[in-house]
Amino acid sequence: MTKKTLGRTGLQVTQLGFGAMEIRGPKVWGGRQVSEAQADAVLNGVLDAGINFIDTAPDYGLSEERIGRYLRSRRGEYYLATKCGCDPRDVGDHWETPHTWTRDRLMRNIEESLLAMKTDHVDLLQLHNPRDGNTPWEELVRTLQDIKAQGLTRFIGCSHTLPWLDKCIAMGVFDTFQIPYSCLEPEHHDAISRAAASGAGVIVRGGIARGGPQSDVPTKERVDAYRAARLEEVLDGMTPAEIILRHTLSHPGCHTTIVGTLSQDHLAANVEAAAKGPLPKALYEEVRKRVAALKKP
Repeated sequence: MTKKTLGRTGLQVTQLGFGAMEIRGPKVWGGRQVSEAQADAVLNGVLDAGINFIDTAPDYGLSEERIGRYLRSRRGEYYLATKCGCDPRDVGDHWETPHTWTRDRLMRNIEESLLAMKTDHVDLLQLHNPRDGNTPWEELVRTLQDIKAQGLTRFIGCSHTLPWLDKCIAMGVFDTFQIPYSCLEPEHHDAISRAAASGAGVIVRGGIARGGPQSDVPTKERVDAYRAARLEEVLDGMTPAEIILRHTLSHPGCHTTIVGTLSQDHLAANVEAAAKGPLPKALYEEVRKRVAALKKP
């Protein structure tokens, strides 16, 4: 499993990470059932495959609780990242996931996350997309730094998107950034480069774009984009999921990409694809050209 240095954190993370959102449970996934056996199998399967970076959040229902239940005895085998600012609410038939940007909310998040995951610290604590124009940035950063000083997290980061992302990079206080990107959703390509150039670690989310047309839960928009770009013409024996994942891994600023799945077959396929490394340069540029053509008016 290829490892890269996660920016200034110095952590040696596998370039293929695991996003634990999909083990969150029925209330927050359109009624989709995720059994304890499924969660146990995929979480331990992730570590058995050599993946050493797991990302979650309080917003993800049962995800943190299940990580604590099934991976407590293996805590030394992986780096653990979660988020804060989350204010999830059980409203009966589903969960709502608003965010609250106060010191109290951040402190409650980390305390409850550590309790749920049965650990005394996380390796990375990230602000979860603060988009309010009145976000009290100084208070939030001070709180994150206090949490770090208490030893409850080793590093602090921010999960965000443009146009807010550039402001966060310019602040110079975050050790990592979590940024959406794939060949089908390339809008953050240059922002990833800017984040990496600042010395921060870059965690790509959506790096397999739910596999385009081949995935646990493909989205119509991504399936349509994949087909419109005619990527099947350049697969050369690869699956759609493989070419998309390897394209993400080809970005020099991508230190790790978190991919979620409940399928052991998809997990094994992702590991196999990642082991092949980046796409050949010519193919990488051809994919970029085809997708870019879709964005032109």
